[in-house]
Amino acid sequence: MTDSRIAAVSDSPDAWPSLPLSEWKDTLATLHMWMQIVGKVRLALTPLANHWWNVPLYVSARGLTTSPIPYGQRIFEVSFDFVDHQLVIQINDGVTRSIPLAPRSVADFYQEFMSALRSLGLEVKIWKMPVEIPDPVPFDQDRIHASYDPEYAQRFWRILVSTDEVFKTFSARFLGKASPVHFFWGGMDLAVTRFSGRRAPERNDPDPVLRKIMREAYSHEVISAGWWPGGAGVNDAAFYCYAAPVPEGLGQQPVLPKSAYYDAGLGEFVLMYDEVRKVASPAATLLEFLQSTYAAGATVCKWDREALERRDQPAAGAA
Repeated sequence: MTDSRIAAVSDSPDAWPSLPLSEWKDTLATLHMWMQIVGKVRLALTPLANHWWNVPLYVSARGLTTSPIPYGQRIFEVSFDFVDHQLVIQINDGVTRSIPLAPRSVADFYQEFMSALRSLGLEVKIWKMPVEIPDPVPFDQDRIHASYDPEYAQRFWRILVSTDEVFKTFSARFLGKASPVHFFWGGMDLAVTRFSGRRAPERNDPDPVLRKIMREAYSHEVISAGWWPGGAGVNDAAFYCYAAPVPEGLGQQPVLPKSAYYDAGLGEFVLMYDEVRKVASPAATLLEFLQSTYAAGATVCKWDREALERRDQPAAGAA
C-alpha cells in the first residue's frame, strides 16, 4: 500500500543513499563512541522514563539531538549537525558552543566536549565505559577510534531522516502504547516499538548490568522495528522487526516484501537496506515490511488487534 503523505520526501532520489558498511565502518565506530558520550550526558541528567525512553537521541532537520535537558534553572540541548559537521551545545540563555566534527580520537573528543560543558557551567559526570560493544575502552583512553568521513556521516543521517518519516507514519496506525521514534546510541539503531499492554515474564540475564537494562526495556510485551547500519552478524545496513518475548512460530509467518527473511540466530525478521533503496517506492516497501512483520508478531502473540489498531487514517495536518 502506498501512502501519498510519505511519497514526496521519502521516495525522492536522494532520500536513500548508498551506505556500504565496509566503506565507513571506521567512521561508524568513532561516531558510535561520540554518540555514547553525548547520550550518557542526557542519561545522567534526566529522570528514568519507562523502557529507558530518557536515553535516546532524536532525528532533527540537521542531524541528531538530545532534545532539551534540564539543568537547574537552565535548559540545554546537544546536537550532532551533519550538515555543517559540528557538535552544537545550545542553552536557553542564548549561549551556543560548537565543536567541529572531524577526524579525532574518542579521547580528544571526550576531553573537549566535557571541557566545553564545564565552561558553560554544566557540571556532569558520566560512566566512561562504552556499552553494547565487545572489548570496550574507556572514553578518555580511546585513541584507537579516530575516523570521521563527513560524506558518509551525512548519508547516515539522510537515511535516518527518511526512515524516521516512514516509522512515524507506521506508528500513527496504532492506538495502543507506542514509543517515540528514537535513536538508541547503545546499538546505533533507530527504533519504534508497540506494546500489547500485557506484562512480560521477568528477564534473568546472567550479566547484572545487562539484566538491569533488559528488565526495564522489556518489562512488557513488545513488537519492535528498526534500522541499524550493520553488525551483529548482518554485514550491511538493514531493517529489522522482532517480538519480545520471542513467540513460537514467529519465523514461519509470511511477511513482505519477498526479499525479507527470518534470521533464526537473531530471532528477528530482516530486510536489507539495499533491497529497499533499489525499488521504485522505498517508502511503500518499508511500510509493507513494517506492517507485515508487526502482523506476524501480533498474530502469533494473540494481541487484541481490533482494540489496538487504527482502521481509518486521518489526513495529514487535519485539525
